[in-house]
Amino acid sequence: MSNVALDKPSQAFPVWFEQFMDDRQMRKLSPHSLKAYRQDFAAIAVLIAGSSEALSVEDITKASVGGAFSAFAREHAATSIRRCWSTWNVLCTFLFTSELLESNPMPLIGRPKLPKTLPKALPIRAIEALLVAITQPTVHRATDWPERDLVIVLTGLLAGLRAEELRSSDIGDIRTNGDGSGVISVRGKGGKHRNIPIEASYLDVLRIYLQTRARRNPMRRSRNADTDPLTWWPANAPLFVGRDDERISRGTLQSRIARAFKLAGPDAQPVAGALVHGLRHTFATELANANVNVYTLMELLGHESIITSQRYVAAAGVESRSAAATNPLYRFAEQAQLP
Repeated sequence: MSNVALDKPSQAFPVWFEQFMDDRQMRKLSPHSLKAYRQDFAAIAVLIAGSSEALSVEDITKASVGGAFSAFAREHAATSIRRCWSTWNVLCTFLFTSELLESNPMPLIGRPKLPKTLPKALPIRAIEALLVAITQPTVHRATDWPERDLVIVLTGLLAGLRAEELRSSDIGDIRTNGDGSGVISVRGKGGKHRNIPIEASYLDVLRIYLQTRARRNPMRRSRNADTDPLTWWPANAPLFVGRDDERISRGTLQSRIARAFKLAGPDAQPVAGALVHGLRHTFATELANANVNVYTLMELLGHESIITSQRYVAAAGVESRSAAATNPLYRFAEQAQLP
């Protein structure tokens, strides 16, 4: 399904709602987020006015919206209710600031509280089994590319990138320092940028992957093989690619990590509901255990709210470069060897 199709409305919407969507579009939200806005709006609008098209701004009152959410709550889970509530809160705030609505009724509308659980991290034995499954596979397939898959997993463990951040990373986002270390420049949620310090052991594994990539697609790289492999491609070339040397797809990224977990066996079960994100949880948890302070952790993870980062923190720590270097998971990059 194309991105255009994801945001193509299947029903009519009021003009003022389309103005709201134009405002959302300017914020460069993903097609999936824009589709969710339409679905959440339509779900409540139908309960108020019978159809999304028929709803007028005058129909939006505490009583009407509250009644609609009560009916919506009877058929939906707490997470769906909270997401829908958030959509309507953003919408009503937009209408209020645009002077189309006298006040935002959403703060007066109840929403379920979700339990605050600590994000799950992979135990060390699971990480060891996972990396062994990649570097020393017992089953070989033509589609396997262990050098790439190893770097993908290590990037999640050592830099805490989200799945979409892994996909969107370019070779030019990797910058090296004179001491052999470097930085990954990450384009995060909402266009927010952050820099993640990386150590020489990670860069060594990354260069091995790029060398195998050059052998697989020799026409795509620079002719000068004596230089650093990080310079063999244009800065805007994707960091992680599929077998066609194009930017890795979401499905390929997920399937490669899922296959590694499967081959690793019972000692390496992925975090439930967080296949790639489980690597990020592990990154954050290990830094928190290494006494990194909440502000540094917030910076490294690209969190908007300090409350989100506080869930990981055990105690205060040090600055971002030295903090990232304290990650004990770096020993896996130092030990990782491919045949």
